[in-house]
Amino acid sequence: MSTLEEHVDIGVPADVAWDSLHRVETYPQFLRGVREARTEGANRAHLDVEAGGRAQEFDTQITDRADQRTMEWKTTSGPDLSGSFSLLPIDQQHTRVQARVEYDPGAVREAFGGPKGFAQATAIERLVRSDLEQFKGLVEQGR
Repeated sequence: MSTLEEHVDIGVPADVAWDSLHRVETYPQFLRGVREARTEGANRAHLDVEAGGRAQEFDTQITDRADQRTMEWKTTSGPDLSGSFSLLPIDQQHTRVQARVEYDPGAVREAFGGPKGFAQATAIERLVRSDLEQFKGLVEQGR
């Protein structure tokens, strides 16, 4: 498994960022490649994704550790992916959002195509960074 960690500082309180992370239906607005996302029961979500010219649908299990402001997720179908979002209050009006993604490079390549090796890691890093910047923009604009 490979692990990627990225973070972004956003100009909203941790509670606002926490609520925004839990609005699954807004994921297509900030997660590139997610065409549709919906909640399916308690702590589960279904995502319709297109990446590398390939469409995939998969389900995720979401676990909240609200006391630590951490949301963990893991795919239960499709490619083997997992990760977390952790919120670290900087002050009353600013929060650091830290994303961690764990993935099997071979499984990602098989599911979505694209480069392999270092090029794949670089592409995933750029994607996660871009998604965090999109999340920042949406949350700071109050959407």
